[in-house]
Order: sequence, then C-alpha cells, then structure tokens
Amino acid sequence: MTLGSQGVVRSRSPHPVPRRLRLPGIPDRVKYGLIGFVVVLPLWELVVRLGFIKRVTLSSPSLIFTTGINDLLVTRELWPHLGQSSQQFVLGLGLALLTGVPLGLALGLFRRLNYFLDPWLSAIYATPTIALVPLVVLVLGLGLESKIFIVWLEAIFVIVVSTMAGVRAAEARYLDLAKSFRASRRMTFTSVILPSSFPYILTALRLGVTRALVGVVVAEFFASNKGIGFFINFSGTTLRTDRVMLGVIILGVIGVILGEAVRRIERRFERWRPEIN
Repeated sequence: MTLGSQGVVRSRSPHPVPRRLRLPGIPDRVKYGLIGFVVVLPLWELVVRLGFIKRVTLSSPSLIFTTGINDLLVTRELWPHLGQSSQQFVLGLGLALLTGVPLGLALGLFRRLNYFLDPWLSAIYATPTIALVPLVVLVLGLGLESKIFIVWLEAIFVIVVSTMAGVRAAEARYLDLAKSFRASRRMTFTSVILPSSFPYILTALRLGVTRALVGVVVAEFFASNKGIGFFINFSGTTLRTDRVMLGVIILGVIGVILGEAVRRIERRFERWRPEIN
C-alpha cells in the first residue's frame, strides 16, 4: 500500500492482473476461434500420425489440406460439384424467401389464416425432410426441380416463423398511435409493422442460409450424381475420408461466411428491432 502525490491511498496487488490478448483490428470471437484452431489442429494431426485413430476412419489435417489443393487447384474436380450445389442453394433459398416472408407476414397479420394453416405447417415441420425425399423424387423426378424443392422445404419454415414473430413484436404504442391518427391498415403495415419486422426477416435469412445448406446436402445424398453432397457421399462409400472431411469443411466455411455477412447486415438495422419489456 502506497501514498500517492495527492494523499490518496493506493494498494498494489501482489499478483499482477494478466492483460488480455490484444490483436488490433480482430474481434475477440475471431481471435479466440483462431487460437482454438491452433490448439486443435496439431493435436488432431499428432493423434492420427501416432496411430491412435486409423486414417481410414479419420483423415489428418495435412492430408485434407493436400487433397483440397489437388481437387480445387490442380485437377479442379471439385468446382463442378460446387457449381451445381450453388445453383440449387441460390434457387431454393430465393424461392423460400419469396414465399416464406409474405406467408409469415400474412400469418402474423391474420389470426384466422394462422389458425387454418398452423396445423399443416406444424405437421410438415415435425416430419424430417429426409423422410419426404423419396416422395419428392417420385413426384418431381431426379432433375433440378426436386433438389430446389427439397432446399425450399428445408428453409421455408424458419423463415415463416421468424417473420411471423416480427409482425407480432410490433410495439403496441406505435400501433395505438397509428390508430389514433386513423391511419389505414396499409399505412400501418408500411410504417409500423414492416419496419419492426425487418430485423426479424434478416434473422430469418441468416437461419434460412444454414437450413438451405442442409437441404442441399440432403437432396444430393439421395437424388443426384453431382454436387458437394454427392461428393461427400461417394467419397464415404470409397473410404476416402480426406475427401469427406474436405467437403464437410467447405460446407462449414461457406455457412460461417454467409452467416457472418448476414449478421453484419443485421447489426445495421438492429435499432429497428422493437424493445421487449
């Protein structure tokens, strides 16, 4: 304990407080995530090289990296699969947004419509998408239409539910204010309900991205001869675990990048989100 120049008693801690890891310009989430990779990857490589896990069961990071360089840059074998999956992803997610957002808005605005459709939506949502794939293939065939429909089916429910929650989250004071000024239903919708729903629609987009990626893999597992899902499935049947892990990592990286991009857009409109008391 020491006496400062102005007579203020200051205490010195016997154990200095460690400073936080500071990397300028890098968020904590990314910073500590990178540290996790630095710790896990060498340990994973060591476990495989020492023979604790057979390579046929779980490939090593170095072999996965080498396979990725070969399939992406040398033989370019993976690019047609990525192109096929990207087409299905964009079309399926786009269709889910075009149908799910208006449906979510309508279900949030009109209670009787919600009462009518809710049992059907709940029943279909409770059914695993993979169980509906044979029926979808029988009806739509093995072409692009069946894959787009499976992606749409996987993504639409989270979009509908999140959009409907946004409509119901509109603050009562603003609704009462619009009613006191005798605003029409159209004006109330455009000036109060839609702005308060927009952050929820962005959340629906972020959730829909991840579900659409799942839909792409499910569709290509059972009804395709090209695509990243087919690549993973075929590599598994031929015991190429390096290619299996490569496909899984690519899907994870795409999901993280797209999710982070939408999350950044969400932050710009966060002030539009209604306050929840």
